[in-house]
Amino acid sequence: MPKRKAEDENDQETPARKRYSAFGLKASMKDSTLRVYSDDVIVVIKDKYPKARFHFLVLPKEDIPNLRLLTKDHLQLLRQMKQKGQEIARTCNSKFEFRYGFHVNPSMSQLHLHVISEDLDSPYLKTKRHWNSFTTEHFVDFEDVYKELIENGKFVGISSDESKKLLNYDPRCHRCSQKFSRMPRLKSHILLHFPK
Repeated sequence: MPKRKAEDENDQETPARKRYSAFGLKASMKDSTLRVYSDDVIVVIKDKYPKARFHFLVLPKEDIPNLRLLTKDHLQLLRQMKQKGQEIARTCNSKFEFRYGFHVNPSMSQLHLHVISEDLDSPYLKTKRHWNSFTTEHFVDFEDVYKELIENGKFVGISSDESKKLLNYDPRCHRCSQKFSRMPRLKSHILLHFPK
């Protein structure tokens, strides 16, 4: 089987894997080996499969499946989530900046704010879908979500169909926009921008 075809097939999730993925965050919130912080309102965990050298998820304890269920009533919660994410990022002693944002159409149920270092250097970042989920409009910056909630009272974002198209584009370097047809080449290239 050609390598490209194998990579594309690995992008597809089996029904059992989708079920686990959809609700896996609920279990991860309770996992003391992943938990970095917890209070009455939020939990911060290390991403189980980090897509960068530093990758955390900030989750509300309130049951909020996704962005589209947020209202203006959640603005204080969102501020608290970002503030805690920034505090955690400062403890990482990283020379890189961090991004704070959400996947517009996440594969996992339960709202979660990604706190991720900009290097996107990880053995778990294997496919173009992984890459594009953080480097296209599939990833929505915290401030954009917050602003839309203030202005419109809800978050709409791009459609699920548009999101799927974005995930299947050939990946581009998020620093210099060079296009790549293969992930190994992109992963080597990214080290030029983010040396270890």
